[in-house]
Formats: sequence, structure tokens, C-alpha cells
Amino acid sequence: MPKYSIIIAIYNRLEEAKELLDSVEKFDFPFSDFELIFSDDGSNDGFTEYIDEYSKNSEIEIVYIKQQNQGPGAARNKAMEIAKGEYFIFVDSDCMIPKDWLSKIDYHLKNEYLDAFGGPDTFHPSFSPLLKAINYSMTSFIGTGGTRGGKNNIQKKFYPRSFNMGLHRKVFQNIGGMGSLRHGQDMDFSARIYKAGFKVGLIPNAFVYHKRRTSLKRFFKQIFNWGVARINLGRMHEGMLKPIHFLPALVVFGTIIFGICWSFLPYQKEMGLLFLGGILFISVFAFVQSLMMYKNLEAAFLSIITLFIQIYAYGIGLLYGLTQKGTAKGFTKNYYK
Repeated sequence: MPKYSIIIAIYNRLEEAKELLDSVEKFDFPFSDFELIFSDDGSNDGFTEYIDEYSKNSEIEIVYIKQQNQGPGAARNKAMEIAKGEYFIFVDSDCMIPKDWLSKIDYHLKNEYLDAFGGPDTFHPSFSPLLKAINYSMTSFIGTGGTRGGKNNIQKKFYPRSFNMGLHRKVFQNIGGMGSLRHGQDMDFSARIYKAGFKVGLIPNAFVYHKRRTSLKRFFKQIFNWGVARINLGRMHEGMLKPIHFLPALVVFGTIIFGICWSFLPYQKEMGLLFLGGILFISVFAFVQSLMMYKNLEAAFLSIITLFIQIYAYGIGLLYGLTQKGTAKGFTKNYYK
């Protein structure tokens, strides 16, 4: 029996799945100690045929299941129902995994027991300048306000996310699987794990290379939906919607008010210069920080764009979520286009 079941929910990500598989083939961890489960959420890009042929020639134990399109949470739940491992680990299909990732997880769990855990995500040197820019805006303090999970997370609690998240089998047996949220279902799952009294922790050196969205349009939709998801999480779990989460919404609201009222304001020139100066300061800060990180001018310039997209998309999504009753919904149709 394998110790680990690595679960990948996939939907029309064939080319990225090939990169993920190539990285798993390089693992320094015994292949007999883990299984790889692809839970297909209704792909129509040829993945079924590809993985069927691939699994015939691989030493890795690969399990493939498929369902009608119901979302990633349902796909992961279906995989957990048939998984054989003592631990279930989720990885997003747009990730590449370092060869020592599973070894680091195994070492940590042998020395510090955790019922549930997670690791960071970062960029791979082969990523395009756009992907590096997106990574910058999604991992920098100026882009997230310190709310994203990590050792210095200002929320005090680390909430594992499905791009790199694991749990002991008994957690699933105790609280069940992920909920029905299309976005934020992993954060909801983490909150439920905490509420059930399980021990949760970060394994800081067990990172994955995360591609995320591959165009600015897709990136906007993703971050917009995260803003909507934050409203749902706040309604479902006390403490998951904090004042810090409203900062992007205040930026959006303030920009709109400034644009409407600017012509009526005293000291118009000075106020305009102050507003533009703030934008310039943030842009230069992001450019320099990104340039130091990547040593790439194009990635540094794009980081300015992705940073402002992140702030405004999240703020707009959060405000949009507030206008809806019950479970708020963001982009659903053509989400990946």
C-alpha cells in the first residue's frame, strides 16, 4: 500500500499535465510509496487517451478517473474516495514539482506529526516573463498585504491551499470532503479542519512551481473570483474576512470617487499630482523588487501591470460579492478562456 496518494484535479490542462508528469518521474522518493491520481473534471482535450497510453510505460502507479464537469472540489472528493494512501496530497495540474518535494514532506511528518499541512508555491526559472510577473504579484507583500499563507502570515493561521496541500486519511473520514464552493473550497476545507481540532502546519521547504494563469485576462478572472470567494468564506467562517481584505476594495472605491469628484476638488493640480505620485511610487517599488527577484526587465515591467490587476480585480470581486445574497458567484462560464 502506498503511503501517499498525490491527487491532481484536472480540466483541459493536457500540456501542463505533461510537465507535471515529467517532474514526478524525477522524484528521489521511492515510486512504490506513492500513487498518482488524476481526477478529470470532464476534459475534452485528449487527456484521457494521453494518460491511458502514458501509464502503460511508466513505473509510477497512475490512477485515472473521470466525472462530468462539477468543479475541482468534487473531483478531489472523488479521488479521496478511492485513494489508497495514508496521506492525501493535492497538487494543481499547472504545477511542476521539485524532485525532493515528497522527500521533504515525508521527513517533516516523521519528525513533527501533522494531521494536515501545506507548502508554498513559487516560480521556475523556465517560466515566461508574464508568469514570473504573476508570481510576483501573488506572493509579494505589496500584492497580498501579508494575507497569503506563510511563516510571516499576518492572519496568524496558515490555511493550506489545494495547489500544495496534504491531510491524513482520518481527516477525510472525520469531516468529509471539500464543500460546494467553486472558488475558495480549499480555504473552506482548511477552516473545517481547524474547527475539528486537527493539527495543521506549514512545511516551508516543500514548495511547488506554480504556473497559475497564462494570460492577463485569465489572471483578472481568477483574482476577481478570489475577491468573491473571500466574501463567501467570511460568511461561512468567523475570522476569515478581516479589515485587511477590504484594502483593495477601498482602493477601487477611492479611485472611483476621486475620478468623479476631481473636477470639483480644490487644489486640483496638487491632488492630481499626489494621486499620480502614489501610483508612480508603487510602480517603481514593484519594478525594482521584481527586477531584483528575476533579473529580467520584461518581467519587472509586467509586474507593475499584474500588481495593479491583482489589486483592482480583487477589490472589484469583493465589492461584487457583497452585493449578492447567499453564496456569491463570480465568473463561471468560459472561466479558463
